[in-house]
Amino acid sequence: GTTRQAENKIQKIQFNDQQEEFNKLPTKAGPRPLSHSVSQSSPDTFSSDAVGSVSSEDESPPQEKPQKTSKGLTDFCIKNIKQAPFGRKEIDIAQQGMPSLMILRKRAGGEKPLAGAKVVGCTHITAQTAVLIETLAALGAQCRWAACNIFSTQNAVAAALAEGGISVFAWKGESEDDFWWCIERCVAADSWEPNLILDDGGDLTQWIYKKHPSLFKKLKGIVEESVTGIHRLYQLSKAGKLCVPAMNVNDSVTKQKFDNLYCCKESILDGLKRTTDVMFGGKQVVVCGYGEVGKGCCAALKGLGAVIYVTEVDPICALQACMDGLRVITLSEGIKHADMVITCTGNKNVVTREHFDRMRSGCIVCNMGHSNTEIDLTSLRTSELKWHRVRPQVDHIIWPDGKRVVLLAEGRLLNLSCSTVPSFVLSVTAATQALALIELYNAPAGRYKQDVYLLPKKMDEYVASLHLPMFDAHVTELTEEQAQYLGISKHGPFKPNYYRY
Repeated sequence: GTTRQAENKIQKIQFNDQQEEFNKLPTKAGPRPLSHSVSQSSPDTFSSDAVGSVSSEDESPPQEKPQKTSKGLTDFCIKNIKQAPFGRKEIDIAQQGMPSLMILRKRAGGEKPLAGAKVVGCTHITAQTAVLIETLAALGAQCRWAACNIFSTQNAVAAALAEGGISVFAWKGESEDDFWWCIERCVAADSWEPNLILDDGGDLTQWIYKKHPSLFKKLKGIVEESVTGIHRLYQLSKAGKLCVPAMNVNDSVTKQKFDNLYCCKESILDGLKRTTDVMFGGKQVVVCGYGEVGKGCCAALKGLGAVIYVTEVDPICALQACMDGLRVITLSEGIKHADMVITCTGNKNVVTREHFDRMRSGCIVCNMGHSNTEIDLTSLRTSELKWHRVRPQVDHIIWPDGKRVVLLAEGRLLNLSCSTVPSFVLSVTAATQALALIELYNAPAGRYKQDVYLLPKKMDEYVASLHLPMFDAHVTELTEEQAQYLGISKHGPFKPNYYRY
């Protein structure tokens, strides 16, 4: 009876076709960024904490401040709870551009498919992820949250989440020690036992795996959305150490094509303009990596007249770049003449000290991948090089001969650290994450083994369908005769699992 009730809950928010098991698929090498957006009126965009000139009250570490919401909640740690009203406005604005989550709340709110779920999350804490977090809560889950990036948290949004009853531990400008302190407080292993993880980058998963192994074994599942985190999960699986099922959201079609491609296409220019005021026409730009993120970045830069060069290790992606009219070179070949270097590989040490030494003065270096490992910063922190902070998230690294290289966001994710991204494109990923959590939590015993699973086409199609009404789009319906001719159901899925969009 319990299993049947669980299955009915998930079926109420999906199409009528019966549930199908998630298909296993090895991860791809396509990098990605995640989420964010702040409107121009956001206090995080123009307030003192955004530019580093904070008041004396804010100079003390958040951990040392007594904090309490208007309802008496003290189990949280943020910058300033007084910013909650501003954060609530940001969340309200984001909701208007995230139709899928609003539909999920309406269709499944009464059923509470996540009742009893305890979700511990580690993502960017922005207006968009706040809509996701509050959707999970509306569907019955208890949530505790930390940030996956030390620069991307919107302080006002974190305050609004706390005021709304979510235990959140995050603030913009955390130190590395703060970052891990927040994760440990978020896990709260001594007083709270999570049964689901929603991760972006794998840091939370790795922390629980290493620090709280008994808790890790009791989890019902993990949902991961970044190439970095998926790589870590497959490493655990390969070593036989992944003792819970995990959902690979990163390689779902809706994530790759929308969050990775279109999100980066719309946000790369914004991040560069806000930090450097650079003009792109005629600039020589080297984009490292031509996965979905690299494709989006190149499309935007090409539209403004930049001369683009691409570096790639994968001959298929390299050939795609050639066919798109781009020059494919090695970084060593192009570094001397580059005005700008953008990394989007998901790898480590893509730009090394040797490359920095050969750059021209004024070269701008930034990263659009999830992790700051793509740029070798350790090699730049030496006595002969001087670092000058000239703007928020903008450092000039000065060589002894006077050469300057401009480094953005200390090599961390450019669009989330320095600018904004559209709510709508994040709605696609957020809906996929929510459905994956619902599926893991309600799946009968034995459906998922201790492995990494990919979302089925049916769920990707469902998520896409939730967003079409915003464009007043009308999808053509197959006739029974046409469906039989193609050998598919007239209600989908419309493509085989091996199809590449």
